[in-house]
Amino acid sequence: MKNLVWSTALLLMLGFAFTSCRENKKGDDVNITIEKKVEATPEEEGTLEEAGKAIDNAVKEVKEAGEATKDAVNTLEGDKKE
Repeated sequence: MKNLVWSTALLLMLGFAFTSCRENKKGDDVNITIEKKVEATPEEEGTLEEAGKAIDNAVKEVKEAGEATKDAVNTLEGDKKE
């Protein structure tokens, strides 16, 4: 009985020793990928700025279209009252 307890304890200790010292390569790959994505080249930065400007212009055009629609509706409502 004593040998069974000692051998079980030894196997558990060896099992924990090997699993705790194992390197996690998947985590390292993820960190490297994130670092590559974060580092932007000057060309990519220019592209991002251009995309931001295009989005701003699109927002302005949508606002203007909304205002034009509002004016058209107000004009139609004014015609109905007369």
